[in-house]
Amino acid sequence: MMKVVTFGELLLRLSPEGHERFVQAESFDAVYGGGEANTAVSLAQFGCDAHFISKLPDHEIGQAALNSLRRYGVNVSGVIRGGNRVGIYFLEKGAAQRPSKVIYDRAGSSIAEAKAGEFDWEKILSGADWFHITGITPALGDELAKASLEAVKTAKKLGVKVSCDINFRRKLWDAKTAGKVMDEICRYVDIYIGGRDQAEELFGIPTNARDDSDYEAYKAVAEKLKERFGFEKVAITLRTTLSSDDNRWAALLYDGEKHCYSREYTSHIVDRVGGGDSFAAGLIYALGEGMDTQAAVDFAAAASCLKLSIEGDCNIVSAQEVMQLVNSGSAQVQR
Repeated sequence: MMKVVTFGELLLRLSPEGHERFVQAESFDAVYGGGEANTAVSLAQFGCDAHFISKLPDHEIGQAALNSLRRYGVNVSGVIRGGNRVGIYFLEKGAAQRPSKVIYDRAGSSIAEAKAGEFDWEKILSGADWFHITGITPALGDELAKASLEAVKTAKKLGVKVSCDINFRRKLWDAKTAGKVMDEICRYVDIYIGGRDQAEELFGIPTNARDDSDYEAYKAVAEKLKERFGFEKVAITLRTTLSSDDNRWAALLYDGEKHCYSREYTSHIVDRVGGGDSFAAGLIYALGEGMDTQAAVDFAAAASCLKLSIEGDCNIVSAQEVMQLVNSGSAQVQR
């Protein structure tokens, strides 16, 4: 069983019922999630030994957050307890041509106020096969950026495979700062995951795509990323937003020799949050299982497609369900 460690913030998500706007809401649905936690949950459903590392307050809301991961089989024994609050984000689900909106209320959260020295990465990564991080964690402050860099350096020293989903969030930091911090972190990353425009925003690598279907342009981006950072593999997710309710979703995976594209899925969205996290989990699982480049990107894209059909942040599907979509693509009733 592959042991995968992820590191980040676990947030309380509050959403108006259905597709109500914030200003209409008289009640909010509550779930817990966060990029790295979502990835850990997905991996646990695939049968991996998934560990999540963070810092949460030692009170009932912090405990509820941890319990939300435990129920899906994620190991949270390495989570540090302390600080005063769980970060919150508010999500207003879009519909038709009205986009979804996120408002963060995470300043002063336990993880945001953590110090880099609180995380013993030698101990945390002992026996691990894989370490996963995103660009969200180092965006939370200088100490978290330092902790993230220490984590990937330690993983590299211990021979642990490292993946990073760039996950650039403009509401957390600016592109110049993000580019500088992530440039250093990426020097220790084996598997790069990013959206189609993030290489240009953070690293100045132009896309030059005519439109969303200009696959040749994205091949060039993947090649330049690999050349610059020495990544083992580069994954670029390609989401075309038709409306808030419907997306086209595909991905590219480049291994230094082959550029492999997944099938393109057209998805009617139930909840788009966590789509990228489920792609990362699918890719980690597939590569850890020894799938070749084409099979790995097919599995990861199918996993993320299924996530778009599930309420909440997390992708609660098995590896078998993902393979059924890869092999058949059928949404018929299973009897």
